[in-house]
Amino acid sequence: MEIVKAPTDPEKDRPYFYIIKDKEIFTAEDENGKGVSYLYQSDGRLISSASFTGNVTDEATLKLLETVDGFKKLVHSVGVSIEMEDKDKTADFVFQMYGKKDLYGGGANLEATVSTNSKEERIYMNDIAWTEDDDVPGQIRIHTDAPEEKAYLSVRFFLNDGYTAPPQLEEKPVDTNSAEYKEMIDRSLVNLGNTKRIIDVVEKAKRGEDVNICYIGGSITQGAGATPINTECYAYKSFLGFKALMGNGDNIHYLKAGVGGTPSELGMCRFERDVLCYGKVIPDILVVEFAVNDEGDETKGDCYESLVRRALSLPSNPAVLLMFSVFADDYNLQDRLSPVGFRYDLGMASVKDAVTPQFYDRDNRILTKHQYFYDMFHPTNLGHTIMADCLINIMKQAIQKGADASYDPRLADAPAIGNTFDNVFLLDKKDNTDAATIDAGGFTETDTVLQSVEMNMDLHLTPEFPYNWMYDGSKSDNNVFTIDIDCKALVVIMKDSGEVDAATAKAYVDGKFIRDLDPYVNRWCHCNPLILIDEQTTGTHHVEIRVDKDDTRNKFTILGFGVVK
Repeated sequence: MEIVKAPTDPEKDRPYFYIIKDKEIFTAEDENGKGVSYLYQSDGRLISSASFTGNVTDEATLKLLETVDGFKKLVHSVGVSIEMEDKDKTADFVFQMYGKKDLYGGGANLEATVSTNSKEERIYMNDIAWTEDDDVPGQIRIHTDAPEEKAYLSVRFFLNDGYTAPPQLEEKPVDTNSAEYKEMIDRSLVNLGNTKRIIDVVEKAKRGEDVNICYIGGSITQGAGATPINTECYAYKSFLGFKALMGNGDNIHYLKAGVGGTPSELGMCRFERDVLCYGKVIPDILVVEFAVNDEGDETKGDCYESLVRRALSLPSNPAVLLMFSVFADDYNLQDRLSPVGFRYDLGMASVKDAVTPQFYDRDNRILTKHQYFYDMFHPTNLGHTIMADCLINIMKQAIQKGADASYDPRLADAPAIGNTFDNVFLLDKKDNTDAATIDAGGFTETDTVLQSVEMNMDLHLTPEFPYNWMYDGSKSDNNVFTIDIDCKALVVIMKDSGEVDAATAKAYVDGKFIRDLDPYVNRWCHCNPLILIDEQTTGTHHVEIRVDKDDTRNKFTILGFGVVK
């Protein structure tokens, strides 16, 4: 006879809030040929998610999420559920805490094997082996047994006794065909601009001639938040919309060159390599998206305008469109950058103007922040659709208006902000080495642990700046890299890193100390451009990069240089 066991005492009802709710994810191939998806929680992302996904407004509660110590005070357990098409699989969930000293290896991991049938698993904080190095909540990873798997993830925090959570919001579906949605998209039009170049491209495509639609920007252009990243990103969606308006021919081609966390200061250095492909690609339309990345531009707009001017001066006379994306805290640099678009009378779309006002109109809201934002920085698939529709709207309006009689960007006239870097070019271990005399000293290694991105339609990653110079103090005592060069501006592109062996360095120009080069300022694997020389006229300069001696932190990588002669 089967003995029926009495049920265990039920877990007491605890208040909770979501940080991730029914979020679509898509796994990329990891080093073992399996699947992995990363959801970063550091640098304010977790707090932002608790706010716009979990409806948390209490500042004291949000403050606790800044550190592991606060997290442990607040969170009793973490509930995780995953849904996939195959309900008989499992996926591994990891919530990694970052360490104070060892960023990626020093913190505790909250781990669970989760069924893919939506059954929630609970991870109890009392079961975790916390470490002395625990610092801040770092990243969530989902591991699947194969790459390119789609799943829906929910994560909620159950709270310790004494803490309360707000009601969790229910959201209505977004009707992208409604009149209200169209009005929202219409609000995005900052400037239609001179339409001649856009109409010229439309007519060129309809004649069957080859047309290249290109995109350059940061992580949003890379496609962050879109799942899958290659087909759901705003760049590809707007490309399809442009293509439909131009006849849908196979003669219309796509190029995407977005790199996460990087400003136009790096974009201008990458332009010839990543967009022009050293003369192999002739852009007909170029979309520029740096409105949320350019706080890191040391020139406060000169680099951005120089990139725009470089594109406008191309023999192909491309139509340049400016996209102003937005963060979940309503931040962007539209006020700084839009004068560049007005100066050259360019088409400009602001997703901030489109979506932000309606976020706060509870009676007439079309979508919530949770529906638009994947995390505090990046859009969801719906958010990417909205961005694409904002760009497509420019072309629709241009076609409706027709071509202006002529267009002259007046590049010889004064710029809106600056044009110091109009003619910048990239110098690395492979290209343009004849522009300088280099003594690499002990920088003889090639770094292969690099920031990597999904280019064009790829799902696989392409390393940025693979032709680099790396110093490894365990192999050489010669810690000085020198470059003698005639230039009026010089940008060093260094590798940032959170690894324990990432060294600091100092830069000198003509014997004078210029700046520290510290890979822990950003503390993730990242390409960081920093200006060493910025002068009115070309001069001959001797530049030294000297790695600080340290037995543990003994690796430093120069990815390349941006040079203006």
